[in-house]
Amino acid sequence: MEFQSTLFAPAEPGPEALRPTRRQLTAGAWVDVQREWLGGADEVFANMVAEVPWRAERREMYDAVVDVPRLLHHYGAGAPLPHPALVEAREALTAHYRPELGEEFTTAGCCFYRDGRDSVAWHGDRIGRGRSQDTMVAIVSLGDPRRLMLRPRRGGESIAVTMGHGDLVVMGGSCQRTWEHAVPKQAHAGPRISVQFRPRGVL
Repeated sequence: MEFQSTLFAPAEPGPEALRPTRRQLTAGAWVDVQREWLGGADEVFANMVAEVPWRAERREMYDAVVDVPRLLHHYGAGAPLPHPALVEAREALTAHYRPELGEEFTTAGCCFYRDGRDSVAWHGDRIGRGRSQDTMVAIVSLGDPRRLMLRPRRGGESIAVTMGHGDLVVMGGSCQRTWEHAVPKQAHAGPRISVQFRPRGVL
């Protein structure tokens, strides 16, 4: 299945003004959502599919080594990003959230979900400082819509946030410690790219 691009994407790629809607969760966690935040999302998506050096990974799971069900690439602090709109997005996120976060977004992790069979299991970004400190992970979604599921780590009702083409989702507060998130498999879905901006030392 191929991704069907929008007919209404702004001609100039770049972030729109940040006016996210916040949903308070439990235990000091929250999620911000802003629809169609990244203008020119079609161009950014096509550029990333072609230019990012995507790689497949394998990981140990129980008694076997299995393929990671998505392609990956990571841009560390100081590494050039593949499109100027992503540089603008990171700068806009830093400017908006620095008073609350207390620091800059510096890295960009990228995931390429090729179709509905690609997914990510339940987890929190708790490697590094996210294990013990409040932090933020800002996700820019490009391509076909997929559901981001969130659930409290200690049990409770899960919620779903549909991430569409150009949408911004920010998980903040204690979200990485007290909640888990996942992108489940989906029967019918085209390609999607997730760009996750993080502060230093949060993985």
